[in-house]
Order: sequence, then structure tokens, then C-alpha cells
Amino acid sequence: MRVLVTGGAGFIGRQLVSRLLERGDEVTVVDLKARADEGVRHVQGDLRDPATTTEALADGTDAVVHLAALTRVLDSISDPDGVFRTNVLATHYLLERCRELEVPSFVFASTNAVVGDVGTKVIVEDMPLRPLTPYGATKAAAENLMSAYSAVYGLKTVALRFTNVYGRGMQVKDSVIARMMRAALSGGGIPIYGDGRQVRDYVYIADVVKAIELAVDLEASDTLVIGSGESFSVLELVDAACEATGRPIGTEHVPAKPGEMPAVIVDNSRAKSRGWVPDYDLPAGMKATWEDFLATSG
Repeated sequence: MRVLVTGGAGFIGRQLVSRLLERGDEVTVVDLKARADEGVRHVQGDLRDPATTTEALADGTDAVVHLAALTRVLDSISDPDGVFRTNVLATHYLLERCRELEVPSFVFASTNAVVGDVGTKVIVEDMPLRPLTPYGATKAAAENLMSAYSAVYGLKTVALRFTNVYGRGMQVKDSVIARMMRAALSGGGIPIYGDGRQVRDYVYIADVVKAIELAVDLEASDTLVIGSGESFSVLELVDAACEATGRPIGTEHVPAKPGEMPAVIVDNSRAKSRGWVPDYDLPAGMKATWEDFLATSG
């Protein structure tokens, strides 16, 4: 299979590309960052430029996995035009190129932020799209574009709504688990926003890659929530990190972020019904993440 991976030099993209090569696929990566991997065709460029899409997405491509995006919510609030161009306009260019070349499959990295704040309700795929930030709105807009291209042009589109992805290879990430790992290494601490009782679902990177692989091979368009199915508070997350690392992690409570959702609790049963089952619970994922941080710290 010939697969184009956008954002293939990123955290998820690097590990997805490795998996696709393992299974014998022919892979092209397009990314703003340079990437040099044996057996991978790399296009360095900005997907907001249609010429980059034309160069990257060649005739005979079987699937596009679209991971490239601006994902920081606060950045989307300060620069809504920039996040629109990167997350919506670039997606449109890719979908249009898929239509022109009759590419059969398009897999998209989405987010549960498309449904907005549902309180402590369990998030499922059929909830209305009510994003509360420019970031969430761009992902919802991209999902709607995919729906139209699926209905009108027959393109198989799969939106994967990821929860918080963590795991091996996240050393440069600024997410809460990465900060905990760095604090354990340095003997430092982390800030906890508010009382730390807000809960989130955390899904291990290998399980995310497995979900993408499944989505590429699905026969019909779909929307799937991809999460572990268990949610933990920040306080519980600190305890799990201390257990995994065997080291203390200092904490300091700071004012809560404005508009932060109290909970992200997801139902992953639809993804399981399609054949996806996560292999990592939080203790196993934390242990594997810590071992990777130790291996690369020296």
C-alpha cells in the first residue's frame, strides 16, 4: 500500500511511519520539519501551499493519514486565522487532491474537543459538534468537509477523535505526562492547575498507531473515539507517575485555566466493535514512558 503521512516527523507520525514500513507499505512523509529515514520519501513544505500538496500526494496513493495540525488551544485563541489556515484550508487542499487522483482512503487525526464541554457526561461519537475554541472548531470543520467528500465523491474518510496521547518518544512534548517525566528525572516539580481533580482520558501511543492502522484498512467511512476508556484526575496521574518512576514529583497548585473542562470521559466501544482494543492501561503506559525517558536521558 502507498501511504502519505502528513506531519510524519511529529510524535505520532514518527511511530506510525515506522509501523507502516514494518508492514511493507511504501511511505511518503510531508512535514515542515526535515526527516531522513531510509525507505521513506520526504517532502518538506507547508500544506497551506497547494503546491506542497501536489508534490506530496502522488498518483497511485492508496491512503492519506492526515496528522499535521496546530494543536495548542491557547495558540488557536491568540491566532484563529493561523489555526484555520493550517487545520482547515490545508485539509481542504488534501481532500481536493484526493478527489482529483481518486485516492480511496483518508484518515484524519481529530479530537473530542469537537463536542465542547459536556460536563461529566460520557463522550460518544454521535454527540452534536459544539466546539468552544478555534482549535476545536477547525477540527469540527475538517470533519464536516470529510463528510461531504465521502457523501458526494465516495472517498472513504475516517475521523479518529483522540484523547490525550502519551508514551515513547514524547521527550519534547509539553503535555502533563511529559512534564511529570522530566520532573522525575530532574528532581523538580510541576504546576497543578486548580484543585487537580479535573479528569482526562490518556491513551498510549502504540494503541493510537494501532487505531490508525485499523482506520486505513477499514472498508467504510467512520468516526471513532480513540481513548483508553478510563479517566484519571491530575492528582491520580501524579500518583501513577510516582509509582512508575519510583521517584517523588513535587507539585504546586496554581490558578485554574479559564474555561477548562471539568472532565473528559469517553466511551471507546464503537472502536472496539471495529476491532481495536488498547493494549496499555495507565500503569503499563507510564512504566513504558518512563523507561524510554531513562534510556534517552544520558
